[in-house]
Amino acid sequence: MKKSPLVSIIITTKNEEKNLGQCLKSLTHQKYQSLEIIVVDNNSSDTTKEIARTYTSRVYGAGPERSGQRNLGAKKALGKYLLFLDADMRVSKNLIGACVEEMERGSDSILRAKSRRLVGLYIKEVVTGNSYWNKVRNFERSFYDGTVIDGLRFFRRDSFLKIGGYDERLYACEDWDLDKRIKKLSSTGFITKPLYHDESDFTLRTYLNKKGYYSLNFKTYIDKWGRNDDEVRKQFSPSYRLLWVFIENGKWKKLLSHLFLALGMFFLRILVGLNYLFTLVKYKMVYYN
Repeated sequence: MKKSPLVSIIITTKNEEKNLGQCLKSLTHQKYQSLEIIVVDNNSSDTTKEIARTYTSRVYGAGPERSGQRNLGAKKALGKYLLFLDADMRVSKNLIGACVEEMERGSDSILRAKSRRLVGLYIKEVVTGNSYWNKVRNFERSFYDGTVIDGLRFFRRDSFLKIGGYDERLYACEDWDLDKRIKKLSSTGFITKPLYHDESDFTLRTYLNKKGYYSLNFKTYIDKWGRNDDEVRKQFSPSYRLLWVFIENGKWKKLLSHLFLALGMFFLRILVGLNYLFTLVKYKMVYYN
């Protein structure tokens, strides 16, 4: 009987005592159980590390940002595959098994059809929470699946290490950067079984502050790939981010079916755009002529 390949689950944390337990508990409910759990903590001052150790002995420390945390986790991992999670995420019951099945089928197809093996998977993300803004965020997130705004989460470990993992200079756009590099090796896929992202504590102030912080690191990413790179232009194009990503490939039908959520979504996108422009002016940062 063929042995199930090991999957290394890497969870990055910093003061996540409120969320981490639910994340870890969701892993124990997986039908697929050839797993190892690795928690990489960034100097938490609460009980995050104690909670982690009730589920795994593989608890490490790294920082100052999640790129370095994820890279350390990947180096410590023993699995054939890597799944990166945030502490406020939960996995649906059969998600990991579905990811392994898809990746293994990609490997087998090399022999059957000489096609390129899969090196990574996008996973459908569902934002949870009961407020209007939680529902708006979930509606917005549903338009990004598999686009240049999305980010791979499930990887073949040897491919991840081959490209050097995440660029530790980046604390924003690090997933976009990794996607661009790993896609040069081979193909990627998409899994519809979801992971759940808990945003029940969402507030506009916190959200915009976080977006403002990330925007300070955009220039490093843009300079790395060049402002004329096709994907970079899309990722930072007002027309794509405010319009085309929501209507391409027939997605406009979903907008018309959920007008109340669509209005909230566009209001939120406009706020993020204005916040971005304010940050450019405040820090005298110029990305495009």
